[in-house]
This record gives sequence, C-alpha cells and structure tokens, in this order.
Amino acid sequence: MARPVRILLVEDNQVFRDALQLLLGMRADVEVVAAVADGTHVIAAVEQHQPDVVLMDFRLPGMDGVQATSALKEARPDIGVVVLTASANSREIEALYAAGATACLTKDQELETIIETIKSAAT
Repeated sequence: MARPVRILLVEDNQVFRDALQLLLGMRADVEVVAAVADGTHVIAAVEQHQPDVVLMDFRLPGMDGVQATSALKEARPDIGVVVLTASANSREIEALYAAGATACLTKDQELETIIETIKSAAT
C-alpha cells in the first residue's frame, strides 16, 4: 500500500476541524499531520509538517483562503490546496483559483468526494 496523503487542515471552527480530523483519521489512505485555526499560520505549519495537501477553509481569521493560498503557493508551489467553503460566491471561487487553489468544494460534499479531491491534489 502506498503511503497516506499527508494533510494540513486549516479550519477556524473547532467543532468542524475536530470532526474532520476524526473522520480523516479513520482512513488508511490519508493522514492529518497538523491542524491550525488561522490563515496566518499556514506557511509555518507547512514548513514544519511537510504535508502533501492543504485542506483549507475559505473564511479564516488573519488571512482568508485567497490570501493564505496565494502566500502558500508563492512559498511552496508544489503543494496542492483544496479549499472548503460554506458560502463563497462565484467571484470568490474565481479568486481562489487565480491564487493557485487546486480545487474548491462546498462543505456539504460527501466525505469520499473530499478525499478523492485531496488525493488528486497530491499528485
């Protein structure tokens, strides 16, 4: 079996962050290596934990998803960024892709869809 895809989870809502960590932690094909609650901590966490993919909320304190994605892709263009959003409009989604996001999904997606998107972003 191939090694699991290493994920940095960036989510300010602790309940949603904990639930995602729990659900992803039950899988053998992915591994949450760290979780942060603020967009300003993304680059430091990436450097420390070396994930394959960043799974990031769109609305974050400090830096929003667009700002954090842009800064991350400038520092580490090799890392995939999958953004989860509950409320981004089409203009905001366009800005995420322009900043370098690999994919943008709504938070109500099936877990399998999120995992398959993460795995695709890691390649």
